[in-house]
Amino acid sequence: MSLFAEIKGIKYTPCLCRELRSYKIGELGNAINRDSSFLLEINKSNKIALSWWVSAKRTRSYPYARVYDTLDFSGKKITIIPIFKDEGKDGDRDFLQWDTISLMSLLGVYVIIGYYIGAEKSKRYTHKITHQKFDIDFIKEKIKDILNYKSDALHWNLEQIENIADIGGIAIKHYSAISKRTSVEMHSVNSAKKRITNLRKSREEFMNLSRELAEKAQKREEHTIQPKENISGTKGSITIKNYLGGLYYFTVDEIEILGKDIHLIEAKHSRGQLPSLEDIKDGLIKMILFTNLETVIVNNKNYNPIAILKLTVENNFDRKNLSEGQSNTLELLKKEAQTNGFEIRLS
Repeated sequence: MSLFAEIKGIKYTPCLCRELRSYKIGELGNAINRDSSFLLEINKSNKIALSWWVSAKRTRSYPYARVYDTLDFSGKKITIIPIFKDEGKDGDRDFLQWDTISLMSLLGVYVIIGYYIGAEKSKRYTHKITHQKFDIDFIKEKIKDILNYKSDALHWNLEQIENIADIGGIAIKHYSAISKRTSVEMHSVNSAKKRITNLRKSREEFMNLSRELAEKAQKREEHTIQPKENISGTKGSITIKNYLGGLYYFTVDEIEILGKDIHLIEAKHSRGQLPSLEDIKDGLIKMILFTNLETVIVNNKNYNPIAILKLTVENNFDRKNLSEGQSNTLELLKKEAQTNGFEIRLS
């Protein structure tokens, strides 16, 4: 099933954000080593909320959960995403896509497109590296630029695309140096250069290339049931248009049409008593989108969207078996649902 919807803006109050530790700007490298999300003190009167992605791919290391934890901060929110991450010939290589930047723009999060400059050879795999390190000095400079930037996250993020080719070239050089230093064979440099060359042409070329890849990934996911999903309804896709005409492609785990209402269901499954907090936060990013949609269109018919977060467990759910932490999570989740107008299904 294919859906189309529009979104004019985001209004949402998160309740499950964890308390973020605070670091001084000079401790940035240590902060990234210790925390996936944190507050960064620039000076006595200025702080930002910062998160970072291990990989450019959205399905690795719960990057949405990392971003989610910064969303209740009243100041500027920044996330660091590597333009691409190469784990070596025996590992994966993931490239940044425009749709990721677009989603961050919708959430009001400023993106720093970073790159890795250091790594260690894996002890388990001959052609794989691990413990990759960002260029901290570069990130500090970008943070200063954002603090002096007078426009919103959307315009900042659009401007960053203009420098995407230069950043990609720097990343390639550093991976070549890492390869020599660790004696680890990386993925093809020529194929990486081709991707960077495509991005170099223009911002529109980058957007079109990434949208094409995102649409292909969306179509693949439409026919795939993930291990952490317990699906009983119709899986489908939704194309969301924002007020500037940008298009965002997402999958919907389950779709139900009941009269004039259409249920947009994000499903999270667990073999334990409750899906992990990271899984739940990952699902809440979809709730932020789905609760802010205007009329949803299916086959030229308008429907009223109802966002639903579905949490399922392997065996029968019994609240008595929840830990104190899980019980607190569930109560805060219910509060978030009531505050923002989405439903929870738990079974």
